[in-house]
Amino acid sequence: MSLGARVLNTVERVGNRLPDPVFLFLWLIAGLIALSLVGAGLGWSAVNPVTGDQLVAQSLLSPENLERLIIGMPRTLADFPPLGIVITIIYGAAVAERTGMFSTAIRGALLNAPRAILTPVVVITGMVSHHASDASYVVVIPLAAVIFAAAGLHPLAGLAAGFAAVSGGYAGNLFPGASDALILGITEPAAHLIDPSYSVNIAGNWFFIVGVVFVFTPIVWFLTDRVIEPRLGKWTPSEGVAAPATSEKEPLTAAQRRGLQFAGLALLAMIGLWTVITLLPGSPFVDPDADPEQRFNPLYRSLVAFFAVVFFVTGAAYGAGSGSIQSHRDLVRMMRDGIAQLAPYIVLAFFAAHFVAMFNWSGLGPILAVNAAAELKSLALPAPLLLICVVLVSCFFDLFIGSASAKWSALAPIVVPMFMLLGISPEMTTAAYRMGDSVTNIATPLMSYFPLILTFAQRWDPRFGLGSLMATMLPYAGAFLVAGLTMVAAWVAFDLPVGPGVGVHYEPPAPAVAAQEPATGGLSGPHSPPQAAAVPPSTPLPR
Repeated sequence: MSLGARVLNTVERVGNRLPDPVFLFLWLIAGLIALSLVGAGLGWSAVNPVTGDQLVAQSLLSPENLERLIIGMPRTLADFPPLGIVITIIYGAAVAERTGMFSTAIRGALLNAPRAILTPVVVITGMVSHHASDASYVVVIPLAAVIFAAAGLHPLAGLAAGFAAVSGGYAGNLFPGASDALILGITEPAAHLIDPSYSVNIAGNWFFIVGVVFVFTPIVWFLTDRVIEPRLGKWTPSEGVAAPATSEKEPLTAAQRRGLQFAGLALLAMIGLWTVITLLPGSPFVDPDADPEQRFNPLYRSLVAFFAVVFFVTGAAYGAGSGSIQSHRDLVRMMRDGIAQLAPYIVLAFFAAHFVAMFNWSGLGPILAVNAAAELKSLALPAPLLLICVVLVSCFFDLFIGSASAKWSALAPIVVPMFMLLGISPEMTTAAYRMGDSVTNIATPLMSYFPLILTFAQRWDPRFGLGSLMATMLPYAGAFLVAGLTMVAAWVAFDLPVGPGVGVHYEPPAPAVAAQEPATGGLSGPHSPPQAAAVPPSTPLPR
C-alpha cells in the first residue's frame, strides 16, 4: 500500500471516530468550564488596549454565570446571530428552491453554454449556486456530467469540475448570500469581545468572494481540460451502462421559460424598489452623519432582508408563471418545509450558541487574544504570514469537521479578537478562514457529500471507486490551496478592500486609558485600581 493510501486510510479512521458536532460542542463546553475554574483561581488577567478595561477570568460556575446559563437559556439561543439570519433567508430561499426556480435557472445556464466555454460556465454556475444551499450538490454536479457527455466530453470531467466549483470553491460567489450571513454573523460577537461598537454586515466579504471566482475559475478550467480529462481518457459507456436517461438533458419547457421570465421581472422590480428606497430623502438605508466609507452600512445590513424578500418574490413569480404554485397555501407549505430542513442546524445552534456565550462570560477569549497578540507582535511576523496560518489551520480542521459554522463558532472568539489587536479587520480574518474551509472539502472522504458524489460518478462508470474520486479531485485541492494562500497574502500586501467600506486593517478607537488622570498610573501597572468590568463591555448575552 502506498504512503498516500495509508495517509488517507488513517484520516478516514480518525475522522470516523469523531463524535457528532453537537457532542464536540458539549466537550468544548465541559473543557471551557474547567479552564474557567483554573483561570479564575490563578487570577488570569490582561488589559484591553482598546477600551482600557481590566480583563479578569471568571468562573463559569459562579452564581452570576450559573444564573445566566440556566435562567437565560432561551435568550442565549435567541440571541445567537446566525440563527435568526439563516431562518430569515430560508423563508424566501425555500420558496425559490421548491418552486423549481433555482434548478431551472441552473439548467438553463448550463444547457445553453457553448462547448468552448462549457467548463467556465459550469464553474461560475457552481459557485453562484451556493445561494441554493445543498441543492447545488444534487443539481449542478450531476447535471454538469450530463452536459459534458452531451457535448462529447468525458462526463466524469464535468462531474469533477462541478464538484470543484460547488464544494472547493465554496468561498467564492458573485453576490453575498446565506453562507455570508451565517459566517459573518458569528464574526460580529467575536469582534465585540474587543470592540463592542464594531458592526459586521453581510457584504463584509463581497469583494473577496468575487475575487475567489475570478481566481478559481481559470484554475478549474485549465485542470479540467488539460489535466483531468486527458487522464480520464476517452469515455465509452461500460457494458450495460449508458448515459442516464433523465429529464436533465431536455430543454426547458414553455412553462419553465415563462416562469423564469416572471422571476426575472420580479428581480428587476425588487432591485428597483431597493434603489428607490436608498435614493429617497431621509432613506433608512443611508446614514448621513457617518463617515463617507460607513455611510451605506444600513444598506449593507439590509441585504439579509433583501435576499429573503428577493428569493420569496422571485420564487413565487416563477411558481405562478410555471404553474408549480396553485395557491397561497403552497407558498406556506414550502416555507414550512424549508424550516423543517433546518432542524439539524437548529439543534447544533443551541449548543454552539451556549459555547459562544459562555466563552464570552468567562472572559478567557480577550485575555487569550491580548496575550497572544503581544507574543505575535514580539515575533514581528508580517500580516500576510499571520493570515496564512489561519488558512492552514482552517484547512486542517476541515479534513475532520465538515460544518463551516461549527468550526468558526469555536475559532472566531479566539482568532478574531487576536487579529483585531494586531490591526487586522474581522472581515479579513473571516475571509482567510473561509478560504481554508473551502479548499479541502473536495479532498476528504469525511465530507458529508463525498459518498453522494461517488454515487453520481458510478452512474457513468461502476468501477470508479473512492480512490479514483480522490485522485481526480486532489489536483484541484492542491491548486486551490496554493492559489488561496497566495490570494490571502496578496490581499493584505496590496491592502485591497474586502467588502464595501471594509478594508484589510482594523483601526481601533482611542483607548479609554488615555482619558485617565496621570496620577492613577494607568491600568497596566501591578498596583492599578480595581476595575468593575471583568469582561469587555458587551451585551449581557452575545448576539
